[in-house]
Amino acid sequence: MEVRLRPLEGYRVVELGTWVAAPAAAAMLADWGADVIKVEPPRGDPFRYTLRHVGQDTEAAPPFETDNRGKRGVVLDLRQDEGRRVMDRLLETADVFVTNMRPAALERLGLDPATVRSRHSRLVIGTLTGYGWSGPDRDRAGYDVSAFWASSGIASMLNPAGEAPPAIRPGMGDRAAAANLVAGVLAALLRRERTGEGGVVDVSLLRSGTYAIANDLAIQNFFGKRGRTRPRTEHETPLYNCYRAGDDRWFWLVGLEGDRHWPGLLKALGREDLEDDERFATARARRRNTRELIEILDREFASRPMAEWAANFDAAGVWWAPVRTLPEIITDPQAEAVGAFVEQPGMAGTPPLRTPATPVAFWDVDGKPRSAAPALGEHTDEVVGELGASSA
Repeated sequence: MEVRLRPLEGYRVVELGTWVAAPAAAAMLADWGADVIKVEPPRGDPFRYTLRHVGQDTEAAPPFETDNRGKRGVVLDLRQDEGRRVMDRLLETADVFVTNMRPAALERLGLDPATVRSRHSRLVIGTLTGYGWSGPDRDRAGYDVSAFWASSGIASMLNPAGEAPPAIRPGMGDRAAAANLVAGVLAALLRRERTGEGGVVDVSLLRSGTYAIANDLAIQNFFGKRGRTRPRTEHETPLYNCYRAGDDRWFWLVGLEGDRHWPGLLKALGREDLEDDERFATARARRRNTRELIEILDREFASRPMAEWAANFDAAGVWWAPVRTLPEIITDPQAEAVGAFVEQPGMAGTPPLRTPATPVAFWDVDGKPRSAAPALGEHTDEVVGELGASSA
């Protein structure tokens, strides 16, 4: 089989990013073939020291390596005139500029979209902010826990009323917003192919969060209310709920089309007698009697281990999924088959590490990371030399 070029071979991306969101977007572009140049201040991207920030005594930073593989690393002091001049020359050679610095910080450096576009009209500028470029929160610090999770409304609706909102896992909102930014950048590059003009792609963590819960917000806007979040023992759709097997393994039933999936579930349970129970005969009836049905299902599922239920479900055509732990997913044969993990070279000559792949695969394209995450300033001489300048 012929191995094709990566789709972004020949494009150059300059990244001025910290932590997760913009670096994750640039890492996708690097995996897909772009020459990505990561510009850092002399002290480096603080994400390099992510485990030390939380009190762990280690130099290792696997999350940083995951989001910065395949890039060339350059140190520039953008507080100095010469650093800004080199940055401008870099942008002159680039197709895309990706950043997640706050608007006011970009304006102070002369790297805000309006200023950069006045000098580089073909450049596609991808900005990823917490709260966007307008409004009262424009320059507020926007991490994914604040802008994507808390401010968007997601956290407030995941637990029943009166319970504390749940915490977000590190980087979840950042990577969702990063994927949105990549999509916008590619659309802007397609337009540039037709018009010759670049443009600004404006992605915020806040808007990424509100889009993620579009179903709930659409209902809220239309009806002025939404269905309350219930405990699992009162879930309004018992066939679309989580349950625990007899060996304490959790799984999810995915019978969203209740009347269609009800007979198969009864067959898997060996409880065809419930088909004649008027409390559960229709989706409407099951909703009215959801507590009683969930109690019955809980007792049934607690009687056998997960492996037996898995066999019964598959034989009866029941839609379901196991709730996997992290050790399970990293050894899961389906995750392996779909290419969910890749091996990348270790930074600064350290051993290779197995990390999550980007979420898109291209058939007949070698999508393995081409190089490690750069050590701080590793390619400064090389990149600045390509510009015909001195790294001094």
